[in-house]
Formats: sequence, structure tokens, C-alpha cells
Amino acid sequence: MSLLETKPETPKWASAFSPELHSDPRWQLVERILQTGPFQKSAHLPGLLSYLAEQTVLGKADSLTERQIGITVFGKPAGYSPAEDSAVRVHVRQLRLRLHEYFAQEGRNEPLRIEIPKGSYALEFHDSMPELRVLPGPLPVAPPEAPRTPKSRVAEILCGLAIIAAVICAVGWYRTAKAVVVPRTPWPLNTVIQPDRQTRIVVSDSSLMLRLLGEHETTLNEYLQRNYRRSLIPPHLPENVDRLMDYVSDSQLTSFADLTTIATLMKLAAPLDSQLVLTSARDLDQRDLEQGNFIFVGGPTSNPWVTLFADKLNFQEVEESVGGRMYFLNRKPLPGEQKQYFGLAGTGLTGDDYATISVLPGQIGQGNVMILQGLRQEGTEALSAFLAASSGRDELESAVQRISKSTSPYFEALVRARAVAGAPVSVDIVAVRGVRP
Repeated sequence: MSLLETKPETPKWASAFSPELHSDPRWQLVERILQTGPFQKSAHLPGLLSYLAEQTVLGKADSLTERQIGITVFGKPAGYSPAEDSAVRVHVRQLRLRLHEYFAQEGRNEPLRIEIPKGSYALEFHDSMPELRVLPGPLPVAPPEAPRTPKSRVAEILCGLAIIAAVICAVGWYRTAKAVVVPRTPWPLNTVIQPDRQTRIVVSDSSLMLRLLGEHETTLNEYLQRNYRRSLIPPHLPENVDRLMDYVSDSQLTSFADLTTIATLMKLAAPLDSQLVLTSARDLDQRDLEQGNFIFVGGPTSNPWVTLFADKLNFQEVEESVGGRMYFLNRKPLPGEQKQYFGLAGTGLTGDDYATISVLPGQIGQGNVMILQGLRQEGTEALSAFLAASSGRDELESAVQRISKSTSPYFEALVRARAVAGAPVSVDIVAVRGVRP
């Protein structure tokens, strides 16, 4: 049989269409498509589309085999071989193309769309909204509505109230579940960075370098005096030097090691970084210690506030003389430990430097305190890198658990940093102590 398109003929089986088809929106769509030019000019596509649509809408899609379509639509003999005659497959491909063209042009506003999935001859009717799909099948028949009685109305009301109550409970449960999901920072930062408390990071005061001019040791009481920094500057200095001293005294400067530590704390605090408040040691007030948590960065020579906690610590930072060699004093050495741990003679050198990390109860209020102090910048910077790495935190936590004899969260640890030309290259734990509340 030739596949050339000629004037369409009415299929012999068309008179057998069920009357109820004409009231179905799917069949009405098919009729609109059949009235378009491409289908009016085709000899076989109208009959093919009509037959496929009828069988699909009436729920007889299972009978749509290639052989049956060839016999019914194309008039093939009952014994013909679809493997040798490809007329059905060719026309179905053409039908897919014509349908695609229709819905892309004049049928683009149709509420329904028709597709013929590959490997199948049954039509699929889809709503114009992709998520709403009209499944093929027989025409739906609505069951007669039963008469409503007072009891049925009461049941409907009770059912509605039950649904509303269930929705309210679900919303309440969701809000409660959401509320109890509290973000946490990794140990040991979670002891001082918490969702219900503000945490002040108190960085060192660079103006304390002025003490080198008078070789005067600093106490917290002196530091809290209003004119303390100015009192460190010797009188009768040259005018240009005096201006420099005023600048150093008035400026709020800090070290690179402090900045590295701040960056590490901010990263580890996320998503609680909004709880962190950055404060210079010079701006802290005694009354501030009554509430919240604190992280002090620096030792007593640059952050005198840490002297408030000296009596609780085993490892105490000592300066041999103002600006001289610094070391950690081990007040109660354990077997294998040293009495003193000396750091670098100056910043920028190669050798070993030391630092401590301590978590303690607050001095006045109900919060906790963390102290991060290095003998030199290399020690503080190395301690920051140690805390930033999960492996370092895990190693520290294991060491604290081995030493501590209680569940107290308070401890202090001494670490050694190997520095090369001022840059820390490795860190290891030297000693750990538990701290009693």
C-alpha cells in the first residue's frame, strides 16, 4: 500500500463510535485537531488518531497492538506480518510529529495535550499544567449522591474539626521540633560559644608595649587607671617621638596572631558567630564580667585581664624582665615534665615556642572563660591553627579525657609550636591539667 497522502476517507468503523464520546473533553480535543489543515489533507492520520483516541478513552488501550491497528485502520488482511509491513509504525511517527506541531502552534492554548509515548500506541492526555495529569481510562461515572441526614452533617462537622485540630497540632509540632534544633560549635569552643549567651572576644592591647620605655611591669589595677598608658611615656621626649608615643597610646592596634585567632573563632562559631562581640582589653569594664562568656587572647603582658584567673592555672606565663625572655612556669610538675618551658627569645626566630589554652569558670558571673595565650606571636598563631583543625581538637579532647577525673568541662593544656623564621610549622601537646570549678 502506498504511503502517499491522498484525500481522507471516513473509516468504516467510525459509525461505531460510542455516543458518550462526544461529551468527553478528551474526545472533543481530538475532534478539534481533526478539523485542522494537516489532518484534513491526510488520508490515514485522521482515522489513526480517531481509533487510538476511542480505544484509549473507553479504557481499551490494551487492545492497541500494531497488528490490530493495521487491520482496523489500514485495512490489512488478518494474516499480515507487521515485521514486513511498517505502515503502522510510519504513520504513528507522522502522527507524533503532527500532534507536536499542533500544540506548538494553533493548539498552544488547549487545556489538554496529547502524547503518544514511544513503544506504545495508547494516547496520554495531559493537563496544560505539567503537574496535573489526566490519566487515560474509561469515562468516569459519578455515583448518585446519598441523601444527607442530620447525623451525616454532624459527622462532617466533627470530621472537619478533627482535620483542623490535626493541622494545628502538626504546625505546633513542627515549630517545636524546629525550635529544639540548636546549632552547636565544636568542642572546646562550645563551652564558651553558646546560643543563649553573648561571648566577648577580648584581644590584647598593643599600647602596652609602651611599658618597655620605663621597664615597668603591669598589674591589672594599674592598667585600669584612666591615665595609665600616658604614665608609661617618659617626659621630655623629642616632639616627633612624643607624637609617636601619643599615637601608640591612643590607637587600638593588635597583632597578626590575634587576627588569625579571631578569624578561627569566627569560623568555628558559625552559625553562632552573631553571638561574638569583639572588644579590646582597654575597653573592657569590670562590670562586663558579670554576664556572658569570654575569650581572652594574649598573656598578662598584653592582656592584663588574664591575671584574674592566675590562681586557677598550673601553667603561668612569666617574663624574666620587662621585654626579656619569657617562659611558662609549671607550678606542679608531673613525672616527665619540666619546671619551666622557655619560648623564643624574640619574634621571627626559629625554634620552639609555647602556648596554653584554658577553659575556666567565670570570675564573677555564670558564664565560662577561655584563655588563649602564647609566649610569642608564633605560639598564639600555632594555637589558633591547632584549634582550627578537627584533628587537633580531637587530639586535645582525648588528652583531656585521659587526665581529667571528672566530667568537668574545665581544663588547661600546654602546647609546643615548632617555628621556622617566625612561622609555626607543627604543634604538639606537652601537658594537660583538669581544672576544678
